[in-house]
Amino acid sequence: MFAGNPDRQGEAGAYELLMNPWAKSAGLHTINTSSITGVESMRLNPAGLSRVTGTEIAASHTFYLVGTDIGLNAAGFAQRVGTNGAFGISIMSVDVGDIPITTEAQPEGTGSTFSPSFFNIGLSYAHTFENKVSVGVTLRGVSESTPNLSAIGFAVDAGVQYVSGDNDEFKFGISLRNVGSPMSFRGNGLAYQVEQDGVENTLNARGESFELPSVLNIGLSYDFRITEEHMVTAYGNFTANSFSNDALGIGLEYSLFEYFQLRAAYRYTTSSGDESLVLDPVYTGLAGGVSAVVPLKKDSDAQLSVDYGYRASDPWDGSHSLGLRLNF
Repeated sequence: MFAGNPDRQGEAGAYELLMNPWAKSAGLHTINTSSITGVESMRLNPAGLSRVTGTEIAASHTFYLVGTDIGLNAAGFAQRVGTNGAFGISIMSVDVGDIPITTEAQPEGTGSTFSPSFFNIGLSYAHTFENKVSVGVTLRGVSESTPNLSAIGFAVDAGVQYVSGDNDEFKFGISLRNVGSPMSFRGNGLAYQVEQDGVENTLNARGESFELPSVLNIGLSYDFRITEEHMVTAYGNFTANSFSNDALGIGLEYSLFEYFQLRAAYRYTTSSGDESLVLDPVYTGLAGGVSAVVPLKKDSDAQLSVDYGYRASDPWDGSHSLGLRLNF
């Protein structure tokens, strides 16, 4: 007998909650639990939201698993509140394109198409205590639907970040995500016709409920200040998935002042139980990315950042993420 995650693999739903549409953190394989800040933190660790210095607006698009014609779209807004607080809102949708409609009578297709909708929205708040410990929480609504079926759920994300050192070079973070209500599909798509005693009746099937894919992240990082201009940050992260195998990640990020960053990471998925019964996730191996920050006005904090992230996958041809961030 074997116990552990493989026994539950595939039993959850709403897996779009585990997809990362943001370019900057995607270039680190989403392992920067300890140091992520701003709008992107609402996806991984909401505690990092309180590190925003003013206002941040961000948008990103991901060409997800090139070859599948799936796209991830995300947008967010973060605002500093008072001295130590911040709130934000983030949205994400998945575009899977048009799918041909088939029926029992027309298995080759009716000539029509439909497009499923996967959408979630989160409201976040974070607070920093004594400039060392930050805590944050996100309340998220989840929606999945087709023209004749829909499911709605709610989830909570919570996280904490701790910084230490003379220049805050050591960072530690924990986040617990996607803890919420089970979801089930309802709608006319579950109705079917049966004949009873010569009479046509319409019956409604009950959709089985499913859990959300809860996940725990524990990460740390350390900044190595080489010179005033150059800095290298090392990352380590452990991810415990409730409904799939756990993962370990390491990464490095090089920074030139605050205007250019180059990053790379490696993700390894652990195994347990009978490996022949468990499929590896598509994201194993390398990820990388780059960011360029452009000041918009002299003697001002206004900046425009362009982010790119790539994640290798097997199969398909990896995922490419492009993002823009405006800080002021």
